[in-house]
Amino acid sequence: MVSEQAAQVLVASNRGPVSYTLGEDGTLTSGRGGGGLVSGLSAIGPDTNAVWVCAALADGDREAVRRTGGRLDTGDTGGQRVRMLDIPPEVYADAYNGVANSTLWFVHHLLFQTPLEPAFGAEFRAQWASYETYNRAFAEALADEAGDGAAVLIQDYHLALVPGMLRALRPDLRIGLFWHTPWAPVDFYRLLPDDIGRQLLRGILGADRAAFHTHRWADAFTGCCTELLGGTGKTRIGVHGLGADADFLRERAHRPDVDERLAELREQIGEHDGAPRKAIVRVDRTELSKNIVRGMLAYRQLLTERPEWRERVTHVAFAYPSRQDLTVYRDYTARVQEVADAINSEYGTPGWTPVVLHVKDDFARSLASYRLADVALVNPIRDGMNLVAKEIPVLSEGGCALVLSREAGAYEELGEDALVVNPYDVSATAAALHEALTMDTDDRAARTKRLAAAATALPPQRWFLDQLDALRAV
Repeated sequence: MVSEQAAQVLVASNRGPVSYTLGEDGTLTSGRGGGGLVSGLSAIGPDTNAVWVCAALADGDREAVRRTGGRLDTGDTGGQRVRMLDIPPEVYADAYNGVANSTLWFVHHLLFQTPLEPAFGAEFRAQWASYETYNRAFAEALADEAGDGAAVLIQDYHLALVPGMLRALRPDLRIGLFWHTPWAPVDFYRLLPDDIGRQLLRGILGADRAAFHTHRWADAFTGCCTELLGGTGKTRIGVHGLGADADFLRERAHRPDVDERLAELREQIGEHDGAPRKAIVRVDRTELSKNIVRGMLAYRQLLTERPEWRERVTHVAFAYPSRQDLTVYRDYTARVQEVADAINSEYGTPGWTPVVLHVKDDFARSLASYRLADVALVNPIRDGMNLVAKEIPVLSEGGCALVLSREAGAYEELGEDALVVNPYDVSATAAALHEALTMDTDDRAARTKRLAAAATALPPQRWFLDQLDALRAV
């Protein structure tokens, strides 16, 4: 049954544009999120009847759902209509941690250590049943909220089954899915149980359009569909490489809090022989795919083999904790700290800390590091896009050499003006860091200008509208 306020544009994602904190006195405090989706959805204007469907992530969110029935106060959401789903915590945990982040993420980022994992037994099948339940809750909510012929934009690997489920409930809808991570080559994708691998593909193919950040990921998806199902059927495949929001970044990066962080970082980096030290900057979450440890090992090899850089360069590394409810992520975060400490112990002097490592999330400090970066190190094992690679050239004040993994989605657009590396090759990455540090000033400035232009070619609002226009044209 379609609701009275039936929407014409719907977005569905695991995380919504607002979250709630429950105080000890029972008060609820709302906080608004940011990112490409929030910015993109704002592009359709307030007159468009739109709604965002998302999941309650924590106790505060669940209490907000209990008090509102799930249709949140637009005063909390910046005027955006939001339908929040209170999926049972045990179902959510199985779907989000057991399947989405411990299975699908690992498959598409090629992270499984296959001698030991995966092992798909009874426990996984129970988790998969929760993933189905979680996806069904979204499909039913979207079917309930959508007006006749509405456009529905479903986001990412958490909701892979929703297009097919929603198609069965509401064949009148225009359904699009955007897949934000890489897509695995067919041989690795087939690690999944055969029936589940096919079920995932059929779920996605319930959409009128399935879109990806790069042609490489789109081609890999098509290859899996061809190998396992015989083709993609009527589903159209699109590519929309999300770009950096230059206007927002430049305005936000020059607020007083960022200026304060910039002064603090410059003090931490310090000077050598009267000149500011060079800064190799990386900003990541401690996700296994980000390859932070190998990046630090490459920096250590640079200091070992090129002693002329000792005391003349500092590695500014921000490794913000991610998914710390999973043991493997906690272990990886600890390993990052251990390697940084070892480098500082081996090479540090009273006036020089080789690695300035920060693990507490601080957006203003990240923007400050972008402004002072001489070299940006972005070396993921595999990444759907990687916006850091696009954001640093936009904000770097002195010109920035980009050392970029060929396995980042951003490579498709930025590879020509970056120093491209194999993310597993520590020696080659060390050599690329040396090349970046010694790059001619004019060459670096010209590359930075071209990188910034490519990075901002499809800003979030245009990225969202392009998908919406393509979906409506189906």
